Amino acid sequence: MANNNVVIKSRGLTKKYGDFTAVDHLNLTVNRGEVFGLLGPNGSGKTTTILMLLGLTEPTAGSVEVLGLDPARQPLSVKARVGYLPDQVGFYDGLTARENLGYIARLNGLPRAEANERIQRVLSQVGLSEVANKRVGTFSRGMRQRLGVAEVLLKQPELIIMDEPTLGLDPEGAREFLELIVQLKSEGITMLLSSHLLHQVQAVCDRVGLFHRGQMVLEGTVPELAQKVLGGAYRILVEANGTGNLEEVFRRINGVVNINRAGQDRYELEAKKDLRPEVARSIVEAGGKLLSLNIELPSLDEVYARYFKKEVDHVGAVA
Repeated sequence: MANNNVVIKSRGLTKKYGDFTAVDHLNLTVNRGEVFGLLGPNGSGKTTTILMLLGLTEPTAGSVEVLGLDPARQPLSVKARVGYLPDQVGFYDGLTARENLGYIARLNGLPRAEANERIQRVLSQVGLSEVANKRVGTFSRGMRQRLGVAEVLLKQPELIIMDEPTLGLDPEGAREFLELIVQLKSEGITMLLSSHLLHQVQAVCDRVGLFHRGQMVLEGTVPELAQKVLGGAYRILVEANGTGNLEEVFRRINGVVNINRAGQDRYELEAKKDLRPEVARSIVEAGGKLLSLNIELPSLDEVYARYFKKEVDHVGAVA
């Protein structure tokens, strides 16, 4: 029986071009209503994976289902229910935003009245109502990307796949686009987001998968990845004085996996969970004075950098 909560499911999904393996035995599950981030450098297999999900290239081996459909055998059915936003969105620059969307609506066979109503709604969704009658040739890249989302929304998709959607946007444009993704998620739309901009992915994604040489080498929430790669998902920042060896005190706390001296009376603890109450109590019991106590999650950039440093060190050791 199909699981209606699963939007994308692949098992052993593989794509080869001659002797080159672009995607290598990918197992991927994306659940309804979540934003899943595909992370990795150019050439890691992200775009090839998207092409297989859309039925634009056939797998060499393995299986994949999108909304319960086989994209290779039912590409039109998948296209009818899935929106795709590439990194470069093409429009007719001499037409207005409304006219471009009207043209797309006619291509999709929407009746005029229904098309006009949908166009008005999607322009409002993406924040372009006020420029609906301006020529697209005058739009910034960020506005063009939002118009691309409006085009995708015309078909009322259950899933939207975005390939490097913020590439080339200035910081303000990227921020506005990420806010749009959060808004779409709140409306119940499932999204698969491919990017190499890790800090942006961390801001909007529920779970992430890290691609490396065609394989998904890590998958989970950011805390889960930090736990796997860094040993501790939480970084506790402590400032305390007036006692003996605080490092030894912290080392005895169950769940602390690493301790770094960050300066005079300052410590960074890597921990498996939020241990602030235990840290504060231990300092007081040891006769110390707690000056400050804060917590932060590691960034995806840090997880990514630490993972690949381990990979490089491992390859060097083997060699």
